[in-house]
Amino acid sequence: MIQQMTALIYLLAATHITILSVTLYLHRSQAHRSVEFHPVIQHFMRFWLWLTTGMITSEWVAVHRYHHQKTDLAQDPHSPHAHGIGTVLFKGAWLYYKATQNREIITKYGKGTPQDFVETWVYKPYSFVGILLLLLFNMTCFGAVGLLVWIVQMAWIPFWAAGVINGLGHWWGYRNYDTPDHSHNICGWGILIGGEELHNNHHKNGASARLSAKWFEFDEGWLVIRLLSAVGLAKIKNV
Repeated sequence: MIQQMTALIYLLAATHITILSVTLYLHRSQAHRSVEFHPVIQHFMRFWLWLTTGMITSEWVAVHRYHHQKTDLAQDPHSPHAHGIGTVLFKGAWLYYKATQNREIITKYGKGTPQDFVETWVYKPYSFVGILLLLLFNMTCFGAVGLLVWIVQMAWIPFWAAGVINGLGHWWGYRNYDTPDHSHNICGWGILIGGEELHNNHHKNGASARLSAKWFEFDEGWLVIRLLSAVGLAKIKNV
């Protein structure tokens, strides 16, 4: 029983660190250049995402920037209005993968992302190694339960980021701004997905490091950025 409880606490903590790494590093820092992190913080998030998702920075950034260029049009790999809400919600990761296979998108929209030694020789060519190491770690710590924990970790970002944010975020919720797309704020309190719940706000002000706009809205990612900025570990470039 103690082992199961420990595994659950680990799962909740690890998946939330993954969510924060996506919104802070991939989204706000790399895709939109709204915040710059200290190299130690930045590389920790790069390493963590390699370990827990196997995603490649240049690919994620390129597909996201392309989404902003083609929002809710037929070419948008994320739009429920182009592909159907069920497809995006439950097969969003597959749509993302299809977009990454278009090298024209990656070349044009993935510029400015890290191309250093570790990215070129480790993270890109061996993107699968990190998630296998995670599986080994989980099963070493928790035995057979570790396999179940790993499966949930592998499904966490595909469901919440590729599915919920891209699906529900363009389908249901409230709107602070009359943007030309179908973006919605799913919830005013951005905790579960690190602030990404405030999706309409983001599509109105894509370059802003802060996703909250109204007095009642809370953006957990922005709180983390402010805390890191206060101790010199982050530089806010645009709000």
